Amino acid sequence: MTAYVALRELPLKRKIAAPDYQPISPAETLAGLAPGERMSVSDLLYALLLASANDAAVTLADGASGSVPAFVREMNRTAAALGLTGTHYENPIGLDSAANYSTASDLAALTRRLRRERIFREIVDTEHAVLKTGDHTREITNRNTLLFEAPWVNGVKTGHTLDAGYVLVGSGTRRGATLVSAVLGAPGEAARDAGTLELLEYGFSLYRQETVASSGERIASPELTYQDSTLPLVADAGLRVPLRRGQELDVTTSAPEEVEGPIERRQELGEMTVTVDGRDAGKVSLVAARAADEATFLEQVNGRLPVPLILIALGAGVILMGVAAARRGTRRRRRIAEATTNDEEPMSTPEQERIGQGERP
Repeated sequence: MTAYVALRELPLKRKIAAPDYQPISPAETLAGLAPGERMSVSDLLYALLLASANDAAVTLADGASGSVPAFVREMNRTAAALGLTGTHYENPIGLDSAANYSTASDLAALTRRLRRERIFREIVDTEHAVLKTGDHTREITNRNTLLFEAPWVNGVKTGHTLDAGYVLVGSGTRRGATLVSAVLGAPGEAARDAGTLELLEYGFSLYRQETVASSGERIASPELTYQDSTLPLVADAGLRVPLRRGQELDVTTSAPEEVEGPIERRQELGEMTVTVDGRDAGKVSLVAARAADEATFLEQVNGRLPVPLILIALGAGVILMGVAAARRGTRRRRRIAEATTNDEEPMSTPEQERIGQGERP
């Protein structure tokens, strides 16, 4: 919870001056911060989550809320808002106290919430870290030794007090699923680690991966407007979903029934969404498997006019062409006839010319 509130309240690059923290017990783990030493929030989180450094926890609390009591009040408000009904805080470092307690269920729920933050996932999956923003460079090692033993383990946080025993909130990713475990009250580190692995392996045994789509698989084939063909839409990437026994998987494809060119190859034109028990479980884009040109003028005309109208238009065109040809032929025959008449007219005689001028023969 200290990390959760600090991530909400503080920028990672901000440097905070360490207060004068006095350990209650010589067994406490510390980063060795001197009073007034300034360290970045990011490095303080590494010290807090990898090495369980109590002085880093107090520095974050003081930097986020101005004082430890104010920070603890914010921790309890946050726990209530998240529905962690079995949790209450009295300090930000987890030391034993009657008013400082939690449950395995609440710890797992809080961890799932925290794993939404990329920086948190990166920190708790780190084996070694170098802190450079203090007065001197510090090298720290993750106390969660399962990171070194099982490659699929990726978190989260160890703990130990006399009342709580050995504690480990673990996490791992296999078969596409990420699971969170919580072991409290173990008698030693070996029992804590063995119990964590047993819980996670049991959980993973309940899962399988369902292949919803392979990369490049044809999912839809919308019609190309004005063209007598279709355009294949394929999955842009493979989509595999972890499915627990008894869960129901539902696939929804959103793609157009018709598309119009020009379209570029791999242009996004749809989406496939997967839900498991009604909750989003993954999605993949649907892209054009090939490019598609714009329809030609004739294809557009052919697509816009019904077939009977096209036939009528073609027939009318043929008739008009015939009529025009016939008219041209008639005019040509007339010109030929006129030319022939003019050529065959007999020349007038002098006597005919005199009669034409009104003289009597």
